[in-house]
Amino acid sequence: MSAEQKKIIFSGIQPTGVITIGNYIGAIKNWTKLQDDYNCLFCAVDMHSITVRQDPALLRKRARDLLTMYIAAGLDPEKNIMYYQSHVSGHAELAWILNCFTYMGELNRMTQFKEKSAKHGSNINAGLFTYPVLMAADILLYQTDLVPVGHDQKQHLELAREIATRFNNVYGDVFTVPEPYIAKVGAKIMSLQEPTKKMSKSDENPNGYISLMDEPNVIIKKIKRAVTDSDREVTYSESKPGVKNLIDIYSCVTSESIESSIDRFVGKGYGELKQVVGEAIVEELKPVQERFKDLQKNKDYIDSIIKKNGETANYLATKTLRKAQKKVGFPVRIR
Repeated sequence: MSAEQKKIIFSGIQPTGVITIGNYIGAIKNWTKLQDDYNCLFCAVDMHSITVRQDPALLRKRARDLLTMYIAAGLDPEKNIMYYQSHVSGHAELAWILNCFTYMGELNRMTQFKEKSAKHGSNINAGLFTYPVLMAADILLYQTDLVPVGHDQKQHLELAREIATRFNNVYGDVFTVPEPYIAKVGAKIMSLQEPTKKMSKSDENPNGYISLMDEPNVIIKKIKRAVTDSDREVTYSESKPGVKNLIDIYSCVTSESIESSIDRFVGKGYGELKQVVGEAIVEELKPVQERFKDLQKNKDYIDSIIKKNGETANYLATKTLRKAQKKVGFPVRIR
């Protein structure tokens, strides 16, 4: 299939906190399976990150580490466009236009705004409120066909679809209306300490997540400390979220089916389950960690990827942005 015929996929991760096994399983590892069949854009969404106060130097470092980790985990920078959101001004410019096609009531219904407002009560800023509109701009800017989303982002994607449809109904077919792409397994990896909550890279308890750069002994210890339950029987069910989460992680890092993974642990105790899962994670992350460290040493290579991919993203974004600007009546730029 030629590049022109392939469908377009867009996704991104915020460069805040450490990159976790949850990000890897729920996003990056799945992305590597898409790169041959789709035209993919994978963004470090640093503009979204500042809805919460960030240390500037640390945000820059984490954004670079994230793009480096994309490559280390198997995303080919020659096949995919990997770039910083803040390097493409079209994201912000289109977001303003889309703000004018988004209703306050729609934004008031966003679950994530309510959750983050409760968590960051001293900084409930306008960016936090209009965050979903910027996300819609991220997606619509590239005429995206499919968006890999976790269950917690489905509401935002639905809003992006609604905005695109509303704009198209007024001005014609300007935007592609995106569809969700949800992986069957591993779309949501849970905290090791609170298995009813999603694993978070900003978790204050480091035992709740596994960083992609954790040393093997640290990984084993964190898995051994993972919350399970008191009856010691390994069964895969919603009533045992801790055990279910460990089996999900094992299945994803080994590429074994859930059924096969469950069979492997039938009759086994929690100690053996945790040991096998921990070792599987260590084995999976070893080449990723080695590649990441090698890439970090090659500053010129990473800089060239950032420059080249940023220019490509800018070119694609500008095509859609100019079309939207013309439709709403902005003066055409004289070349």
